Parts: sequence; structure tokens; C-alpha cells
Amino acid sequence: MKIGIPKEIKNREHRVGLVPGGARALAADGHRVLVEKGAGLGSGIADADYEEAGAELVADKRRLFDESDLIVKVKEPLAQEYEFFHEQQILYTYLHLAAAPQLVGFLQKRKIRAVAYETIQLKDGSLPLLTPMSEVAGKMSVQIGAQFLEKHYGGRGILLGGVPGVQRGVVTIIGGGVVGINAAKVAVGMGARVNILDVSAARLSYLDDVFGNAATTLMSHEENILKAVRQADLVIGAVLIPGAKAPSLVTEEMVKTMRAGSVIVDVAVDQGGCVQTAEVTSHDRPVLVKHGVLHYAVPNIPGAVSNTSTYALTNVTLKYARAIARLGLEEAARQDEALQKGVNVYQGRVTCAPVAQAAGQAPAELAALLGS
Repeated sequence: MKIGIPKEIKNREHRVGLVPGGARALAADGHRVLVEKGAGLGSGIADADYEEAGAELVADKRRLFDESDLIVKVKEPLAQEYEFFHEQQILYTYLHLAAAPQLVGFLQKRKIRAVAYETIQLKDGSLPLLTPMSEVAGKMSVQIGAQFLEKHYGGRGILLGGVPGVQRGVVTIIGGGVVGINAAKVAVGMGARVNILDVSAARLSYLDDVFGNAATTLMSHEENILKAVRQADLVIGAVLIPGAKAPSLVTEEMVKTMRAGSVIVDVAVDQGGCVQTAEVTSHDRPVLVKHGVLHYAVPNIPGAVSNTSTYALTNVTLKYARAIARLGLEEAARQDEALQKGVNVYQGRVTCAPVAQAAGQAPAELAALLGS
């Protein structure tokens, strides 16, 4: 199979879809790997490293797409990339389609076979390709929030860990999953007072065992969210429903109760966001101020630590890329239920139920489309 690795064009997206070790493995499997020149530079990977691994460097993006059966990316295609795709091409990347109706329409119209990293799901419910980036985003969310709490960034001038004789800052984390627990690790490590809210009693019990008295666990319902948001210096939105648009749990009225100069980091923004007042921002313009509160809602937070993120991503994506390249998408999906769940669009039909619901469509049954 011919596999293309284009350079990402999203604002300050420095990650790349494959590291040289991954290119070496695919080349050893007998596949042809095409890498756009400069694709890895943002992650500290030189073109020569790909050539040494057996990949072919391509200067022309159009040629790369034209010659590739499988496109391996990091982020969803932007509108200016649509023209490069050809019918029946396999796209393997983060897609977050529930919050991207225009992209859904394009993938259907062009009959792209679209596999989303974030919905590949194991039998235990875990999301192996989303986990490492959620870990990165969770840890970074508190670092980012701490920075924007500084007065010269427009924040309250709060040091999360405080100093002797002065109250520590309060961090409220909405969602106790992978993002939430990693945010809590950093917030607790900084010495902040930490609240974690989740809808699962079992998850709260686990988090209580992990953090003990270092964090307060709360059942996530409207009253508790309101109280925890109102007292917070920093709110982290860390809610995830696999494949679906994130529920809006922090309302505008709740945001109005926060003190001026407080900060919200909505990590769930790539799935539509869980903070009603949050709007998508970018690494170039990361913050919007509403009701005196700084809102940080950059959808590609891990792109800022691209070297760490790129290697962590390839660690988990390569297994499925090799299977798709070796067997073809159809047979690879038949043999692996987790990969089946990753197929979001196939033969012009939406095959991921939460994405179909968000798009106002009836989901197609992938197994029926694949046949025996």
C-alpha cells in the first residue's frame, strides 16, 4: 500500500502523523511511505531521518495525496485540504466529527473511508489512541491555566500553590476521566486546592483512593457544578462522551458567578466544548474574555509540545496503520472490533452512531456495508 504523511496546516500544529520508526516498520512490511518535505520539522524530526528510515520525501502536497491510498494525519482536514483527497481514499486521523458537520458532508460526498483515532475503542471501553493526547492535554491544561492567571496575561494574579500565610488557588475539574485525572495530578502537584466532578460514583471512588485528602471529589450535577465553578480560580473542562458532542455543563449563568480574571480551559472544545461561553480559539489567539473570565479553548493543545506528543501518538497509532496497510481497511476492520468502531464514514454513509446523531442522520451498520 502507498501511505502518505502530509505536513499539518492547522494553526501551530507542529505534530506529524508518523515518526521515522513508524516509517521504517511500514517500509519493512513492504509498503511505500511518502512524507511531505518538512512534515516532521515541528517535532524535531529532520527530512533525512525519514529518508534513512526508508521513506520517500515529496515536495508537492498534491502529488503525495494523488499517489497515496492511505493518508495518515494528526488533525482533521481543513477546508483548504479538501481538494487534495480522491474518492475511496483511506483517511486515518483525529476527526471529532460530531462538532464538524461540514467535514462530515465532505467525507460523505467524496466517499472517503474515514477512520477516527478518537473512536477506536477496546472492549473495556478504553480509547487507546485518544489516551496519550488526553494525558498531554490534561497536564498542559493546568500549566496553561496557571500562566493565564498571571496578572500581565489578564488573570487575577493568583499563584495556584500559594505561599505560607496566603490561600492557595482553587482548581475545579469537570470530568474525572483521562484528561481530568492528569489535570488533577498537576494541580495537586502545584499545591492548589482541587475539586474533581464526575457522574460516575465508581470513578469518584477511584479518584478518592488516588488523591486522598489532596483533592475533593464531587458528584457532577447542576448544584455542585455551580458551587465548584463559582469558587474556582481555574476551571478545566474535561468531559468526554466517545464520538459524541460534549454536553454543555458549565452554563453562561455559572460563568457570570466567577470572579473577574479567573480562567477557563475547555479541553473538550474539539468535541464542541462543555462550557457554554467557550468559543474555539487558536495558539495565535488563545484567549477570549467573556464576563471578565478568560476562556482558553484551543482544540489542538498537544501540538504545543509536539515532540512528546508525536512520539506518544505513533506509539499507539502504528499498530492499526500496519493492519490497514497489510490487510486493507475492510479486512482489518472485520478482524478487529476496536478498529470497526473507529470507522466513522464509509461508502458515503456515517457509521458512527454519535456522529450520525449529531449530523441528524440515521447511522449505517458498518458490518452490513463490509459484508462477509
